[in-house]
Amino acid sequence: MIHAAAAVRRFFVFSPKWYDELVELTLYTDYSLRVLLYLGLREDRVCQLADIAEAYGVSRHHLLKVVQGLARHGFVRTFRGKGGGITLARAPRDINIGRVIRLAEGPIQPVECLRGDANHCVITGACRLTRLFQEAAQNFLSTFDHVTLADLLAHRKSQISDLLIH
Repeated sequence: MIHAAAAVRRFFVFSPKWYDELVELTLYTDYSLRVLLYLGLREDRVCQLADIAEAYGVSRHHLLKVVQGLARHGFVRTFRGKGGGITLARAPRDINIGRVIRLAEGPIQPVECLRGDANHCVITGACRLTRLFQEAAQNFLSTFDHVTLADLLAHRKSQISDLLIH
């Protein structure tokens, strides 16, 4: 009996690496939100990608791809040449965080049964988990649907600004 209990405990102990991969948004989404926060703090001026990368201690190359995506979806505007840089394309109150996450992240599919053609789970049609995970993913995203960039900036704006902009 002791051996069976130990086996059950081992079965339900997840490795931290596996668990972290399951619940994390991509760095692309994380950096998208960070870029928007930075630009929102400096709403009145054109910002340089190098300054944003330095403020967060992240790769300029990674941020370049993020900014291109944000520009493609109309969240930021980019300017080339001397005096060029990045600004918000909309007022912070018009940037919905739920929409940013959906566009940056794509479909959130935490389990195989939600992955369409990539699903090879043999119990998909009979299992109730599919619907529960769909609902959980939707509830997760809906948490952000009523939040704007302005809402994020309103909370501890001066503290965030002090940490990022020297």
